[in-house]
Amino acid sequence: MEEQQNPDATGPAAPDPAPERGLSRRGLMGLALGAGAAGAVIGAGGGVVGGMALGRDQAHAATDAVAPASGIHQPGITTPVQDHLHFAAYDMMARTTRDDLAELLADWTYAATRMMQGLDVSATGAVGGSPEAPPDDTGEALGLPASNLTITFGFGPSLFDARFGLEGQRPEGLERLPAFLGDDLDPSRSDGDLCIQACADDPQVAVHAIRNLSRIAFGRATIRWSQLGFGRTSKTTAAQATPRNLFGFKDGTANILADDTAALDVNVWVSASEGPAWLAGGSYLVARRIAMLIETWDRTRLAEQDRVVGRDKANGAPLSGGDEFTAPDFSASGAAGTPAIDARSHVRLAHPDSNGGVRLLRRGYNFVDGTTDLGRLNAGLFFLSFQRSPDRFITVQRSLSTDAMGEYLRHVGSGLWAVPPAPAAGASVGAGLLGA
Repeated sequence: MEEQQNPDATGPAAPDPAPERGLSRRGLMGLALGAGAAGAVIGAGGGVVGGMALGRDQAHAATDAVAPASGIHQPGITTPVQDHLHFAAYDMMARTTRDDLAELLADWTYAATRMMQGLDVSATGAVGGSPEAPPDDTGEALGLPASNLTITFGFGPSLFDARFGLEGQRPEGLERLPAFLGDDLDPSRSDGDLCIQACADDPQVAVHAIRNLSRIAFGRATIRWSQLGFGRTSKTTAAQATPRNLFGFKDGTANILADDTAALDVNVWVSASEGPAWLAGGSYLVARRIAMLIETWDRTRLAEQDRVVGRDKANGAPLSGGDEFTAPDFSASGAAGTPAIDARSHVRLAHPDSNGGVRLLRRGYNFVDGTTDLGRLNAGLFFLSFQRSPDRFITVQRSLSTDAMGEYLRHVGSGLWAVPPAPAAGASVGAGLLGA
């Protein structure tokens, strides 16, 4: 949650990559037939409290801004972190073919490019088609601005099997994450052939994106699970204030920032020499659904909370002294000669000094999915990180096996996906993988 330390290359919004093509026939059929399935997306592993994730706060209306073009990288990685998330994982349906997969990715790319520009998923959209047919677009984003929407696609390990002839294209490190100490994973909230991360300044814009992409997938892919997130738990630019997580501590102080290109090259982007050519310039995405034992934490004395985290709750400074942005001094002594920063504190164990210099780019979000059967908050951190290779995340997670914060956390969902680079103009995401 803490010490792991980019906007993408900036420029004008990318033009529609294939405006003349539009959605495939099957994509349009999905829009017509998939309304019921799309309506189930919000309830598929996600939830809200008091409409928090869906209601649009007019007092804090989202901006008209279109997220900047991302150069060779997909948007939604180093883009300044937005305030709202809708994440979804999908499985390809039985008997689908490589052509079905290629067509789906082309349809998704076309619709995503339009939505990121603040447009409907197609030219006829929500109200421009025949009144005797279901509209192409569900319409809940009509009149809303682009809201810095970014849509990011990833490919899971399970996609690379005999169904689509991709066995030889699977990157060496793209395997299901190993079991970690303390895991209590729910298979229904883990993994997936494909994933989509939709982030926006307006929650309704993010939900609209996943809802409509799920409709387009009808007949080709089914949603496996999804998660709504609010309140970013990291920053990717120096201009963004450090947010607080649901434990009340500042989170993401040392995250990698957008303008630190050297750190990005070392820690986030896959180089051409590291794997299949289709992934060069891409990254790996890890998602972890981490339940926080809120009530237990809330009954813990403040000094103990500080010790567990390794920072001062008030200002975010490391317990070795200084301010929020002062580097932790793990050799500093506190009272009675004990270390100022406890050996089992989250800050120490997650820090690059404890992990061979490994740093992750994090884009996590808070979530509150109502209450449990015991009447406790079903809440926590939806951890998202981008890294150059899966083993970098594995290194950090294993280091956290003795983390004192583990007493207050349960890892209940998990997934890993390869995130290809941004498609070239006129191409679809994953074109390098599928040869399309």
